[in-house]
Amino acid sequence: MIDAAVIDYGMGNLRSVSKALERVGPDLKVVITSDPDEVRRARRVVFPGQGAMPDCMRELDARGLRPAVLDAAHDKPFLGICIGLQMLFDVSDEGSVPGLGLLGGRVERFRSASMAEVDGSKLKVPHMGWNEVRQTLEHPLWRGIAQGSRFYFVHSYYPVPSDRSLIAAYTLYQGPFACAVARGNLFAVQFHPEKSQEAGLRLLHNFVQWDGCLASSPRVLEMPLVGE
Repeated sequence: MIDAAVIDYGMGNLRSVSKALERVGPDLKVVITSDPDEVRRARRVVFPGQGAMPDCMRELDARGLRPAVLDAAHDKPFLGICIGLQMLFDVSDEGSVPGLGLLGGRVERFRSASMAEVDGSKLKVPHMGWNEVRQTLEHPLWRGIAQGSRFYFVHSYYPVPSDRSLIAAYTLYQGPFACAVARGNLFAVQFHPEKSQEAGLRLLHNFVQWDGCLASSPRVLEMPLVGE
C-alpha cells in the first residue's frame, strides 16, 4: 500500500516534498509518481507544483493525470502546495488558463504598481520569503501550529475564492490574501511547508495523520481581501 503519493507532472522540486514527508512519517511508504493508477491506490495525495500555471495544466493533461487528481481530491486526504493550490480553482490570470474547477474562484497576479507598505516603500513581486499566516479555521492540519506562525512563500499569483468559507488562513502582503483553503478532505496552501522548517514539518506531520475529516466550520472573514 502506498501511504502518500506525490504527484509528478514534471513541474517542481518534488524531492524536497517527498523527503519532508519521509521525515515526519519515517514508517510510511512515500512515492513520487506520474502513474494515475498509483495515485488512485495511495491512501493520501500531495499535489505540489512550481512554474507557470499554463505549463502545469498542459503537463498534467499530457501525462493523463487529470482524472486521478480529480478523484483523489474528492475521496481521500489531499494536500495542494503552491501551484497545486492555484490549479484547484476555476481560472487563472496567468495565461487566462482554466484550472481544475474543484473550487470556485480565480487566481490573480499581485499588481506591482500598487504594491506598497504603509510607509510608501515598494513591495516586490514575486512575494518571496517568510510571512505570518493567520488561521481562520480550526482544522486538523493546524494542530500544534501557533497563530501567526511564519511560513515560506515564493509566488506572484494568489487565489481569490468566490466562497469565503473556503479560506483556512490568510497572509498580509499589500493587504490580506487567502493563503490556505479547505473543503472536506481537501486542504491546500500557497506557501511551501517543505521549506518552512518547524511549522511546515508540523503541518506535514498533521497531514500524514489526517483521516480527511473537517473538524469545524470556518470563521468567515469580514475584512476585504486583495483582489476583491
